Amino acid sequence: MNYKMILQYDGTRYNGWQKQGNTEHTIQGKLEALLARLTGQPVEVQGSGRTDAGVHAKGQAAHFHLKKPWEPERLMEEINRYLPEDIGVLELAAAPERFHSRLNAVGKIYRYQVWMKGKADVFSHRFFYSLGKDLDRDAMEQAAALLVGEHDFRSFCGNKNMKKSTVRRIDAIHIRPVWSGKALEMDFEGNGFLQQMVRIMAGTLIEAGLGEREPGSIGEILQAKNRQAAGFTAPAQGLCLLQVMYKERDLKV
Repeated sequence: MNYKMILQYDGTRYNGWQKQGNTEHTIQGKLEALLARLTGQPVEVQGSGRTDAGVHAKGQAAHFHLKKPWEPERLMEEINRYLPEDIGVLELAAAPERFHSRLNAVGKIYRYQVWMKGKADVFSHRFFYSLGKDLDRDAMEQAAALLVGEHDFRSFCGNKNMKKSTVRRIDAIHIRPVWSGKALEMDFEGNGFLQQMVRIMAGTLIEAGLGEREPGSIGEILQAKNRQAAGFTAPAQGLCLLQVMYKERDLKV
């Protein structure tokens, strides 16, 4: 039986989503080990994407198959009983046998948060990039507008050896002040994202906001199709996966 779940995690102490042979500190690894103990069988948990080390999620989607069915509500209770405090399952439900959390995803929303003024809030600092400098929001929005649409985002890809298509569509970028203007959050919505793409876009927009890059240079960066043309890769702790979108027909059992 196939199951779909929505989970959240504070990625601070984890080496990303994907399990690795040299560490037990991955989200996928924790979930698979726990499900194997609960069900008595090996379980492979497939996520909608591989968040990097230190990246957080409020709405990561994943799926897994069990040979012996469990009642979803009971299974979710058991998983949450034994998961560490910084990982939690929000929803768990039966899914169509052919449902795949990555292949069926039609869109995602990521948020990047930057703390600008003074020391970041003690209880929230793990989720912000502590920049400590004011940003020109107008300049950032001008630059962001040029990223919206379908483009070849090779310049914004952290994988230099990417063989597959680097064309993606950005549907919207929203930039807004938070924490009474002490911080900014940037929401990126699109049909898919390349490795470190959101962090590189965020770093490039931050450079525009600092006056280190002309907002209009985004077109040249896209045309260059060269990672060196874009801005720095913003630190992982400021990034959070908010939501993964699917078509309703792909979720009907």
